[in-house]
Amino acid sequence: MKKTPTLLTLLLIILATYWSFRVLPPQYNEGETVVETEFSTDRALKHVKEISKEPHGVGFPAHTTVRNYITAELQKLGLETSLQEGYTAGDWGNLSKAENILARIKGSGKSGKALLLLSHYDSNPHSSLGASDAGSGVATILEGVRAFLNTNATPKNDIIILISDAEELGLNGADLFVDKHEWLKDVGLVLNFEARGSGGPSYMLMETNRGNSKLISEFIAANPEFPVANSLAYSIYKMLPNDTDLTVFREDGDVEGFNFAFIDDHFDYHTQIDNYERLDRNTLAHQGSYLMPLLAHFSNADISNLKSFDDNVYFNVPFFKMVSYPFSWIMPMLGIAILVFIVLLISGFRKKVLNVKEILKGFIPVLFTLVVNGLVGFYSWQLLKWVYPAYNDMLHGFTYNGHAYIFAFTLFSLGTCFYAYYRFRVIKTANLLVAPFIIWLIICTLVAVYLKGAAFFIIPLYSFLVAFYVHINQKNPDAFLLVFLGIPAVFIFAPFVQMFPVGLGLKMMVASTLMTTLIFFLLLPLVTKYRKKGALAFLSFLLFAGFMVSAHMNSGFTKDRPKPTSLLYVLDTDENTAKWATYEHKLSGWTSQYITEKNTDSALSKKTISSKYGSKFTYTTNAPVKNIQKPTIEIQLDTVINSVRSVRLCITPNRPVNRLEVFTNEVDILKADVNGIELSEHFLKNRYGGRLITHYVSDKNYTDITLDLAEGSELELTVYEASNNLLKNGLFSIPPRREDQIPMPFVLNDAILTIQKVKFD
Repeated sequence: MKKTPTLLTLLLIILATYWSFRVLPPQYNEGETVVETEFSTDRALKHVKEISKEPHGVGFPAHTTVRNYITAELQKLGLETSLQEGYTAGDWGNLSKAENILARIKGSGKSGKALLLLSHYDSNPHSSLGASDAGSGVATILEGVRAFLNTNATPKNDIIILISDAEELGLNGADLFVDKHEWLKDVGLVLNFEARGSGGPSYMLMETNRGNSKLISEFIAANPEFPVANSLAYSIYKMLPNDTDLTVFREDGDVEGFNFAFIDDHFDYHTQIDNYERLDRNTLAHQGSYLMPLLAHFSNADISNLKSFDDNVYFNVPFFKMVSYPFSWIMPMLGIAILVFIVLLISGFRKKVLNVKEILKGFIPVLFTLVVNGLVGFYSWQLLKWVYPAYNDMLHGFTYNGHAYIFAFTLFSLGTCFYAYYRFRVIKTANLLVAPFIIWLIICTLVAVYLKGAAFFIIPLYSFLVAFYVHINQKNPDAFLLVFLGIPAVFIFAPFVQMFPVGLGLKMMVASTLMTTLIFFLLLPLVTKYRKKGALAFLSFLLFAGFMVSAHMNSGFTKDRPKPTSLLYVLDTDENTAKWATYEHKLSGWTSQYITEKNTDSALSKKTISSKYGSKFTYTTNAPVKNIQKPTIEIQLDTVINSVRSVRLCITPNRPVNRLEVFTNEVDILKADVNGIELSEHFLKNRYGGRLITHYVSDKNYTDITLDLAEGSELELTVYEASNNLLKNGLFSIPPRREDQIPMPFVLNDAILTIQKVKFD
């Protein structure tokens, strides 16, 4: 192959890779004039700015401010609003008083189901500003409804707007609506807008109790301009513990719907820097590009009959938007691919193009690249945390320079592949293609049986078979034809190289390195014609080194990339002893003012207030005892009736607190009621670490607990009471953090924590 086609074909593959990412979200143009009947990202941004001025988790002063702002904005649109208020504990034992915001647009239809638009207005406690999660969702709905109403069109279906509360605490607002609100019976479909980062494309993820075929057919009919969705992502999503408000509608109300959520720049998630400035404008525009066509479509479609027992495979691809076909096609498509492959093998042997010995040799570079790239990807995150211990303090598992690492290890994988096939350049191309196709065929067979959502993996194999046919019948195939045949693999699979570590953390880098390797296999019909594979391997490794140097240069912490830090004051009111505690693995200078020695109180670290990832205190140091008021615990009942011991107590705070958590010793709880809310039997049987209840306190409310136990049970309660005011409390003089530091998310932070035990003889 001549040098010019090599360069051109490489550039075309790079361009196709770039295009596979470029077309995912729309492009935001600041200041662009948008008519009143269309979604304006600039107008939506004004809402985001107002909502995200301060942390506004449940129990925080700004929580009421944000609720009042949203209510006022809905009323400006001419909508009658209402508030739904009540205690709920969800399925996770997280008690709070939720205050949902509701409005309704009446449709012209006399019967039928309503479309519900959903997002939540509370931010994560305690420091998150909540611009993306989920100020962006609230702003999308406010701006989308404004544009829709300006069309003066009367929808056929009612449109319910639910801006839920306490989502961050356990989907509590959604739980309250589904369990208690009379409008639930009217809801036929939910569109939920969420975030798990501050940028990137917004993924559509369905929630359905049955098949997805009708939902995906209607989604395609609504024709959003920038759909980003695939059935593999949904299959993975269903395996993960990351529920949304929509999950409550599906599980408890048998109401299905669509999530629209973005996950890039994951390092901003639930942090102080989830702010107005860092929200990607293209991402917000993408949310709007979903809402407007779906609102127009589903407000007039029959949404009373969207349930189906049939499933579809679906995926997005440039130029074609969404492609979908039924699960019933999976096995026939796999069978056709196998049959065509066998026919081509027979043809190749008859023409003496294929040779068994060379085919077997072709397995060596395939297995070599899979093993090397798999091992490097698997151990990369552990190695990075060893080299940069401060990465352990980024509990997201995705660092500020994470994209540089993705580029670096992708290039390393390419370098390994180029090197391997440089070493086996003497084998004829047709023989080299057999082994990678068999590997891909094994993968497609496995997903056809065990992970049907990924069955679209078979699509690029058909292009590969055409390229295999060309190599069997032509000595020097046209390079640009081979580029064309390789584009489906790039368009479909390239975004996955980034999606897995972005969405699941850099611990999933192995998915990137292996996916890069598998894409390389599908491009082999073209790549094997390159004469300079050794040079390409060297260039790939050189670029790998360059990106690693770039990542290293940006591995420190700055104002734009602040270090997560944590500090707590922990007072044992029974022992009258106090400690400073932290969750940091690599102590910051700010924390080191108080954590003077790297000691750990094993008892305190082993069992203390809960955290999202089960994080424990890393270091503790003795602290001066301060006069912190402990809660008043009144035992109101302790009696035995019919061999059941009933205990009732009331815990009342004597200081402004944000969170109360109660743990029990190892004892079976037959029944538990907290502030009138009965905890589920499933939760009581699966209590992690003995946690009974977490109460996110509003307005210094009490916690009333009633427990039923077997007669003779010895009960001991450990009560943790926390206030997020360590830096503002007059008993302490904690200096503010530096600009390159933020409170660590997912753990209790900047808090004064008291511990108190209650024993029932």
